[in-house]
Amino acid sequence: MRIAVIGAGGVGGYFGARLAAAGDDVTFVARGRHLAAIREKGLTVRSPLGELRVPAEAVVPAVSDLKEPDLVVVAVKLWDTEDVARQVAPLAEGGAAVVSFQNGVQKDTVLRRHLPAGAVLGGVSYVSAFIEEPGVVVHHGTMQRLVFGEYGREASPRARRFLDSCLAAGIDAEISGDIERVIWEKFVFLVGLSGTTSAVRQPIGVVRADPGSRTLLREVMHEAVAVGRAMGVALDPGFADERLAFCDTLPATMTSSMHNDLVHGNRLELGWLSGAVAELGAGLGVATPRNRTIADILSPYALGDPAAAGGAGVTAAGAASR
Repeated sequence: MRIAVIGAGGVGGYFGARLAAAGDDVTFVARGRHLAAIREKGLTVRSPLGELRVPAEAVVPAVSDLKEPDLVVVAVKLWDTEDVARQVAPLAEGGAAVVSFQNGVQKDTVLRRHLPAGAVLGGVSYVSAFIEEPGVVVHHGTMQRLVFGEYGREASPRARRFLDSCLAAGIDAEISGDIERVIWEKFVFLVGLSGTTSAVRQPIGVVRADPGSRTLLREVMHEAVAVGRAMGVALDPGFADERLAFCDTLPATMTSSMHNDLVHGNRLELGWLSGAVAELGAGLGVATPRNRTIADILSPYALGDPAAAGGAGVTAAGAASR
């Protein structure tokens, strides 16, 4: 397949490199210092499953540089979705399928505002991978899974073709017949993991071991389930307890990308995680006090380290989380 990966960070860099290593024609869109480093030395992915290297010529600086891909993988931070959707529109109008492996439950709604009807597949990724330094992505652990599918339709030829590419690349992948539910199931877990590890400033092992923060973790996820069910998503009422049990199986040192961004003073996806639960809940009349509190606690950091900005970003950050 001709695959364009927009965003060469943890998700896009890891899965794109694995697909490229298996023989797919993969082009990455990157920017800033990451782009400069890849152009100089290529992209390196360090993983317990084996190191991968992508040549420098596989990266371009703009979506407009892409040449008729069969599939566009969106793997940018959520605040860039609107801008990327506008840029990708000509490719989708030319027949390219688009699948987002971003976090959150609002990503595909944003994409569909700009892309042709039917161009968007739903997707979720399960991987712990981050940019360690410009040009280098590090994969933690061995989990590396993709689930994707058509909205409201049976598995399509394009979904099956992408599945074949993933399996040939050694990626744990499957097509889902109810991708909206799958996206929400990941969202419930991610809201819990990101919100609690960031608010507590500790990995999941610390969060789940303390009675108070363990209760917080469960209730944050339970609120997300309640919001999803109110929106008509077929989530089991006890799904939060199931995810809490799943959290007990995770490596104690596991954290979230939002916690990683918080530690490094980067912008947070807060407004699309706990902030989104609070916002959606308010519109539906569903109480979400735990997620609202997390959104408020982390609000000063939503646009990055407030100390680095001299405190100037606090007001804007608060607005972003609401």
